[in-house]
Amino acid sequence: MSKRWPGKYVIGLTGNIATGKSVVRKMLEHLGAFSIDADALAHQTIAKGGPAYAAVVKLFGEWILTPEGEVNRARLGRIVFSDPEALARLEAAIHPFVKQATDLLIKRAKAPVAVIEAIKLMESGTAQDCDALWVVHVPEAVQEGRLVEKRKMSAAEARQRMAAQPPQAEKVKAAAFIIDNSGSFEDTWDQVQAGFNKITAAQAPAPEPVQPAAPAPSGAKTVKVRRGKPSDAAAIADFIKLATAGQRALSRGDVIAAFGDKAYMVADYGGQLGALAGFKVENLVARVDEIYLLGSVPLEAVAAPLFEAVEEASRQLQCEAALVFFPLSTAQAAAAALAGSGYAPIAPEKLGVDAWREAAKESMPAGTGLLWKKLREDRVLRPV
Repeated sequence: MSKRWPGKYVIGLTGNIATGKSVVRKMLEHLGAFSIDADALAHQTIAKGGPAYAAVVKLFGEWILTPEGEVNRARLGRIVFSDPEALARLEAAIHPFVKQATDLLIKRAKAPVAVIEAIKLMESGTAQDCDALWVVHVPEAVQEGRLVEKRKMSAAEARQRMAAQPPQAEKVKAAAFIIDNSGSFEDTWDQVQAGFNKITAAQAPAPEPVQPAAPAPSGAKTVKVRRGKPSDAAAIADFIKLATAGQRALSRGDVIAAFGDKAYMVADYGGQLGALAGFKVENLVARVDEIYLLGSVPLEAVAAPLFEAVEEASRQLQCEAALVFFPLSTAQAAAAALAGSGYAPIAPEKLGVDAWREAAKESMPAGTGLLWKKLREDRVLRPV
């Protein structure tokens, strides 16, 4: 057990850029761990209204800002990743706030296992507070290919980013557990499960949030909600195809890959799968960007229990707000079905916190309306 966080077993998760740390963190989340993306917290600190925003603007000048006053991270990145001294100054402005937030989040987490993902976990000293260091590794050619394909960098930019980091071999040498993420999602999943099972063999895993059966009026069908697992991938793929009348046909492999980015909550209606919500939690904001419903299933019957289960899972990760994106054709009915649960329609620009507005802008699919709900009053990263 961690000396810094009594009662918690804390995994420090690291690896160089584009090795797939976030995928591994999401896998640990599916297994019941409380997870923190320290790099995302760092982004929050420099968001407009964040605690390090003013200091970073003072350090690098207002020209790093967008017309809306947000820090242009791509522009800032070009500066700091070509100048080690500039990078050190940026980190000195950000890291104290990230450390404070990490400390607070782990102390109040309910799960007995926590994971901190950070690209500079060792350099910041955080690894020393963890019970085990996990390192995600891929060959450099795979790193470069992912940066070019997924982040749209040029090959030269990708190599510059890679060169700005300490050699991956140093992390691998220090690791208690190494994950080879150069294969398939399932290969990586098997490794993560094996590592997690060793930890939980001597301690009870965190309880999985499951929504109990919703009470049903006389003659109505009961609703049971549970969190989907990667083993449900084939059933989820089949359900999405059925619910969209074949307009969205996914393979089991497509859904397995999606588990590296999000989670699924599935609602059983009268003994069969009737509704499905795909959601992810980033920067302490839950975003539901996939909703599927069989035509024979009434929305008002499944909406509240389904989204209560999403909320509970999000609260376990200490989310501040939940954003739900419904197709415009059903947004009005969804708002009515969820009105008693505290959700309200809102335009993204009307959200009262910069980080929430940014989350809505990043995640909102075309042709959808937004419902939102505040999940907690206090905020982890407040302006100072």
